[in-house]
Amino acid sequence: MAYMLDIRTFGAVGDGKTVNTAAIQKAIDECSKGRHGTVLVAGGDYVTGTIYLKDNVMLHVASGSALLGSTRICDYSTDTHKNMYKSEPHLDRCLIFGRNASAIGIEGNGVIDGRGFSENFPNKEDPQQNRPMLIRLVDCSRIRFRDITLRNPAAWTSAWLYCSDIVVDGITIHSRANYNGDGLDFDGCRNVRVTNCSFDTSDDSICLQTSRTDRPCTDVTISNCIFISQWAGIRIGLLSRGDFSNVTVTNCVFKDIADSGLKIQMCEGGMMKNMMFSNLVMTNVPRPLFVTLCQLRACVDSPEQPAPTGSMQNLVFSNIAADSGMCGKDSAIIILGQAGHPIDTLTLSGIRLTTGGGVREPVIPGKFPDLTQDLLKGWWPEYSCLGMTVPSHGIYADHVSRLLICNSMMETAEADSRPAIACHDIGHLVTHGIAATRGSSPIWLDGKPVCTESAGQSGLRIGVPMVHAP
Repeated sequence: MAYMLDIRTFGAVGDGKTVNTAAIQKAIDECSKGRHGTVLVAGGDYVTGTIYLKDNVMLHVASGSALLGSTRICDYSTDTHKNMYKSEPHLDRCLIFGRNASAIGIEGNGVIDGRGFSENFPNKEDPQQNRPMLIRLVDCSRIRFRDITLRNPAAWTSAWLYCSDIVVDGITIHSRANYNGDGLDFDGCRNVRVTNCSFDTSDDSICLQTSRTDRPCTDVTISNCIFISQWAGIRIGLLSRGDFSNVTVTNCVFKDIADSGLKIQMCEGGMMKNMMFSNLVMTNVPRPLFVTLCQLRACVDSPEQPAPTGSMQNLVFSNIAADSGMCGKDSAIIILGQAGHPIDTLTLSGIRLTTGGGVREPVIPGKFPDLTQDLLKGWWPEYSCLGMTVPSHGIYADHVSRLLICNSMMETAEADSRPAIACHDIGHLVTHGIAATRGSSPIWLDGKPVCTESAGQSGLRIGVPMVHAP
């Protein structure tokens, strides 16, 4: 029978000053021996260093109470795995850690606060410039996070590595205290369900990653969430040595995103397939969708020589309403394969897109530079790496073997001379039911406008299916 252990029974003091690491850990260890139970954090604010979750333990932080991360780096252990990105060992430590644990979780209407403000981390006396994450779980299973508020980590809020059977429901993440403030980072995880969550982050709110070739990221659903971010709402890839498959994102709101709503980046040789994104609303998001297929080394464990180019296929984006009218001339949907390695089978359907526009000089859309290793200079595939403004005000696609764009409307907040859609190196292009701002040519292909019909005062449209198959 499940039972509850109060950390105060083990000597914890909720005065917001006493460091209670030993008392909290003793309660967790004792609870794990009972094979199923709850460790209760209630009646105050409890400061702690690194604590370790164990089998069959639910950590319950009650309403009005908090776990507070110590502001002394010496209270954080050094045996809590590592950050998997290259050149970032200063992010190895964490507040809550679990390894090979099953039936674990965190719940309650209370708060876990990393107190990771820049005046605390990195500590001035710390030569390694460490900034601990809030939570890291490695090779764990049957994990449940519910209703908890996670805030103010010094780095990522959470890293989930090679875990399975995950439910995250109704949590709130606010991670603006420091930079690198990711929300939920799932690396090589499977059977993941995230729903009813709210994010306000200084970096990507949710990441799906694969830092190992033998640990794919598969069977993931994300729904009914709200994203605010200083970088991306959802990023998939970058760490992409392994495969990604069977991912759905639906019924979510993205607003006030600094870089991209959906950022999908295959870089390290993995394969991506069967991804669906639907019923999304985006406001003040410069790039509602930014997709890249390229080569670079991102993982700390990757060989120095970048892996061969991976693959992306069967990506579907439908029923997306995006208002980026305040984001200027660089706001657009951007899809970039690699020369000789096109993205295969990508669908855009039911897209309602308003971008900033404002490019008034005549434009003959060419192609973006390829995201080659020379262009990236060893760094991530960001929009700024391309060094030029996107050659369309709505959708730009380069190096795609099969592309379908249908039943979509694109307009600009300011007059713009660029086409709504510009494509280059497309093997098979099908468009139908495209409406664009009056005065611009709706579609250019390989630097030339394609045949369109006039639609009077309502704008320019592709009236019947337009198929291009060289």
